[in-house]
Amino acid sequence: MIRLRRPAAVAALTLAAVATAVLGLAGAASAHVTVNPMEATQGGYGRFAFRVPNESDTASTTKVEVVLPENAPVGSVSTMPVPGWTVQVEKRKVDPPLEVHGSQLTEAVSKLTWTAAANGGVKPGEFQEFPVSMGPLPQVDRMVFKVLQTYSDGNVSRWIEEPTPGGQEPENPAPVLTLTAASASASPAASAAASASPAASADDSDSGAGTALGVAGLVAGLAGLILGGLAFLRTRREPTPKA
Repeated sequence: MIRLRRPAAVAALTLAAVATAVLGLAGAASAHVTVNPMEATQGGYGRFAFRVPNESDTASTTKVEVVLPENAPVGSVSTMPVPGWTVQVEKRKVDPPLEVHGSQLTEAVSKLTWTAAANGGVKPGEFQEFPVSMGPLPQVDRMVFKVLQTYSDGNVSRWIEEPTPGGQEPENPAPVLTLTAASASASPAASAAASASPAASADDSDSGAGTALGVAGLVAGLAGLILGGLAFLRTRREPTPKA
């Protein structure tokens, strides 16, 4: 009986450790600032949201600064009102000018700063989305947005490290919007509709749920293997009934 209990206890502890490690890694990987959806079409328009989770146990996020990439200016950038927050839009000169619907634009948005009202902000354990409409999207492979997240206690999280495609994720990754070339048959209006379609946003919104389900499946699989091993050990130790 003692031999049977010992493998069972070891197996249970192993399962708990594996589950904690897997779920902990999944939580850590999704804790940084992201842009959603994470993919759009070059030349199109889209509605995007900067998703900002609060990583502090005691302080609130009171300011979010999003810097648009200098190498990929966008002609039209507008923000959606966020209750409890004000937004400041900064612009910069661009040369050569941007052509948008036949007009030449000499300025482009360079930075967006959201500031929470007094006693407001993103509380511990919560997240906030800051919606933005952008277009026409530039003819580049991706846009990297550097983000500064300021807390009520004065601490600042700097999400400014540019991820390397195929490489390991940096400790403080910047949000990345991947841009794909429009098909030859797609019109600008169709590209804009595709970029802003609810399906694109829904796919990205479901990505977190898909990750959670994948992790749960992995843990369940490990549990099955461990329980199967215990059953095998138990059958080996049980005496064979005599005829």
